[in-house]
This record gives sequence, structure tokens and C-alpha cells, in this order.
Amino acid sequence: MVTIVTDVHLKEGSEQDWDAAMSERMEAAKKQPGWVGGQMLESEDDPRRRVIVGTWQTRDDWEKWHEDPEFAETREELEGLVMEPEQHEWHEVVLDVRKTATRPAAARRESRSGARRKAS
Repeated sequence: MVTIVTDVHLKEGSEQDWDAAMSERMEAAKKQPGWVGGQMLESEDDPRRRVIVGTWQTRDDWEKWHEDPEFAETREELEGLVMEPEQHEWHEVVLDVRKTATRPAAARRESRSGARRKAS
């Protein structure tokens, strides 16, 4: 298995649009051969920074997904919402141990804003 880590810096005010488009893209990716899983991360230090972690059986599977029309549908929209080109980094998965636990985005934001208020 391989994991690609993509780092993105969003234009101010584009966060909700980018998140929605990326969410659609990840839902479409789930139907692709070789898809294992993925995460969309929001930086706690910079609300305009996103990191996408996608795991695929092979790099070739990921590259074929990029040729798919469903992928192309969101390409232009996403590219128009970023400050600079995406940065990609590939990793071979040597160990995968996880316990599934997710919190809704609203709970994350509330938790962070509460922490910021306490720090003030």
C-alpha cells in the first residue's frame, strides 16, 4: 500500500467551498479500484491549511483515478480556491494500526474556539 500526503493552503474565504468539493472528490474516490481510505485534515494553527491523506493499494491506482472524469469534475474548482500549487509526498505503508474515531467538524471547531478563549 501507498499513502499520498497532499498539503494545500487555501485562499481566504474559500474554506467551505474547498471542503465541500474535496468531500465530493473523496466520496467519488471510494468507488475507485485500489482505494483504501483517506482523511481530510484542518490545521489547528492555520484554518486555511488542509492536508489530505489518501491510501491506495498502488500508486498506479491513484494515477488512474486522476484520469477519471469524476476526478476532473472537481479539479478546476479546487485549483481556483488554493493560494499555491498542492504539495504531494508519497509514502509506502509499512504498518497500519488504527482505531476509528471521528468528531464532527462543528465539534472540532467549538473545541478549538473554547481552547482559544481559555488561552486569552
